Amino acid sequence: MRYTISAAMATLAALPAMADVPRVMTDIAPVHALVATVMGDLGQPELLLDKGADAHDFQLRPSQAAALQSAGLVVWVGPEMTPWLDRTLDGLGGSAPQLRLLAAKGTHLQEFGSTHEHDHDHGHDHAEAHDDHAGHAEAEGHDDHAGHDDHASHDHSGTDPHAWLDPANGALWLGVIAAELSRLDPDNAATYAANAEAGQARIGTVDAGIEALLAPVKGKPFVVFHDAYGYFSAHYGLTVAGSVALGDASAPGAAHLAALRETVAGGGALCLFPEAGHDPKLTTQLAEASGVTLGAALDPEGSLAERGPDAYAQILQTLAQSLHDCLNKG
Repeated sequence: MRYTISAAMATLAALPAMADVPRVMTDIAPVHALVATVMGDLGQPELLLDKGADAHDFQLRPSQAAALQSAGLVVWVGPEMTPWLDRTLDGLGGSAPQLRLLAAKGTHLQEFGSTHEHDHDHGHDHAEAHDDHAGHAEAEGHDDHAGHDDHASHDHSGTDPHAWLDPANGALWLGVIAAELSRLDPDNAATYAANAEAGQARIGTVDAGIEALLAPVKGKPFVVFHDAYGYFSAHYGLTVAGSVALGDASAPGAAHLAALRETVAGGGALCLFPEAGHDPKLTTQLAEASGVTLGAALDPEGSLAERGPDAYAQILQTLAQSLHDCLNKG
C-alpha cells in the first residue's frame, strides 16, 4: 500500500500544473489556433466568434460577456480588427488581462493597400511594444485606441489588421503568446515554450510549401472581394489588382465599380475571387461581364475553418491553393 501511494504521488507530481492554467479567450479563428498550439494538452482556449460570423461586426451573447469578465487572459488581434470586443472590454473596466497581438514588438505592420514585398529584418514598420514585455497583458497605451470604433475597420484606411496572413507574424506571435502564458502560469513555462517552438517549425514548413506552390503565379494579377490580402500578397510576391468593396460594411460606389470593370476588361486581372461570408453577387456579375475566371471563395479570417491548433496552417494553405488553382490556368 505504501508503494502504491508513493507511486501515485510521484505520478501526480510529474503531471503539468493544470490548476493554474489560465482561462483564455480569443477573438478570431487564426488567433484561437495559435493559442491552442501554445497551450497544447494543458487546456483549450475559447473562441468568441461563431463559425461563419463576420469578424468585424459581431454581437456577443451575455454568456460570452460574462466569460470575458472571468477570463485569465484575452488574446486578440486588437480594436482595429474586432471593435466589438474593444467596446466590451472597455465596459468591463479593463478587468480582463489582455494581449493585443498587433501591439507585439516585432510584428510586421503595413497600411491598407500596401502589397510591396518586405524584409522581416527591417524594423521601421514593426509594432513597438508598450513595454519590455511584448504585448503585455493590460498593455499600456489603451487610450491610443479610444477613438476606434467600427469605422476603424470599415473605411479601410490606416493599419491593416489582417497581419496573421503573414506567416512570419504568426510565428512571432506564438512566442509572444508563450511568454505571456508563462508569466501567468510559470509552472508550465517550459511546456508553453516547447509548444511554441514546435508550432514555429510547423509554420516554417507550411510557409516553404506555399512559397513553392505560388511561385508560378507571381505577378499574375487578380481581384478580391475586399482589401484583406496585403500581408499575404506582400509576403509571397503576389499582385492584387483591386477589390470589389472598399470597406467591410459599405457597398462599393458606381464609379469604383466602373473603374474596376474597366481594369478587369482590359486584361488587368486573370481571376476574381469572392469571399466567405459575403454576398458573391457583385463579384460574379463582374466576372460574367468581363469574361474573367471566377475563383473559389477566399476565407482570410478562417470563418469556416475547423477549430483547433491546425486551423492556422489550414487558413494559409487553403488561401494559397485557391489562388493557385485559378491563376495557374491563366
